[in-house]
Amino acid sequence: MFSYTFFQQYWWFLISLLGGLLVFLLFVQGANSLIFTLGRSEEERALIVNSTGRKWEFTFTTLVTFGGAFFAAFPLFYSTSFGGAYWVWMLILASFVFQAVAYEFQSKAGNVLGRTAYRRLLVANGFLAPFLLGTAVATFFTGSDFTVSKDAMGAGEALVPVISSWGNAWHGLDALGNPWNIVLGMAVFFLSRVLGALYLINNIGDGELRPRMRRQVLTDAVAFLIFFLAFMGRLFTMDGYGVEDGTVMLVPSKYLHNLLDMPATLVLLAAGVVLVLIGIGRTLLRPAFVRGIWPAGTGTVLTVLALLLLAGYNDTAFYPSSTDLQSSLTLANSCSSEFTLRVMAWVSLFIPFVLAYIAYAWHAIDRKPLTREELADEEHKY
Repeated sequence: MFSYTFFQQYWWFLISLLGGLLVFLLFVQGANSLIFTLGRSEEERALIVNSTGRKWEFTFTTLVTFGGAFFAAFPLFYSTSFGGAYWVWMLILASFVFQAVAYEFQSKAGNVLGRTAYRRLLVANGFLAPFLLGTAVATFFTGSDFTVSKDAMGAGEALVPVISSWGNAWHGLDALGNPWNIVLGMAVFFLSRVLGALYLINNIGDGELRPRMRRQVLTDAVAFLIFFLAFMGRLFTMDGYGVEDGTVMLVPSKYLHNLLDMPATLVLLAAGVVLVLIGIGRTLLRPAFVRGIWPAGTGTVLTVLALLLLAGYNDTAFYPSSTDLQSSLTLANSCSSEFTLRVMAWVSLFIPFVLAYIAYAWHAIDRKPLTREELADEEHKY
């Protein structure tokens, strides 16, 4: 009933949706990057850490699910990027390990490093994770230095169990050599700080912290808009990687054409940007408004979803090779078998139930804002 192409596009949509959810959940990292900026006393810093400490598992779980979905649906991308650009992914994973260790041990008895040292690890994760993830995603549009040889498997007298190879010894860190990758990385970083401050406004009921949080929203929102608009301007004027009859070629303004050729994606992008601005604007203009995280978070998911759809749909190479155009990865040449995608599609039908459970758990945790009094009475504190 459904074609192979349908399942390829279906799984790219799910992966793009997971990517959007992941960027939204980076509010944890954004809030942690503000621990010493907003918290002027130990009590205030403890409020921030314990607020984010209730949600950090959601971000890490989504990151693992995002990687797992890529591995299952598009294994050639997984082996090329995760196996070739491994320094970037190792740094991202290491920063999340530091985060987990920091939450677990900062308040343990016998902590010889001191609470501040572990909190600085949280701040480091708050910068590295969003920045490096944004930089990695930017390579979906700017390209990476790799080659793919599908004939390598079993070629010659000895088996060669590698069909993709990285073109330099930097293994992913070379992405930092492209300024536009850095621009998107900084946009994601400042967006995470905006979302982090909006989350803290909603989650912490403290009259002294909230005015500082609102001022922080304004500061980071300006920086985010500068980097985001710069990247979007570049995206819609640059040459993109189109695919015609299996041949990859450079196409002028490819991503702008993708946007115009897919009206639904245009609506998603426009709605996402508007919702982010509504969340920021209402928070800044209405001192009593504390729910800005929800329109801004929803807008973030829709915006990232739209951008990733632009990267993969409409006959576009979603992971282009700047070394060899024909090595670029597309939905058709990098996916799993039709049987695998079809079986996984049935499993994916359980996703709404998982999301419903997450929503229920989130609501149960956040039934009332965290206060200094509640934190003092809390038995389990980070």
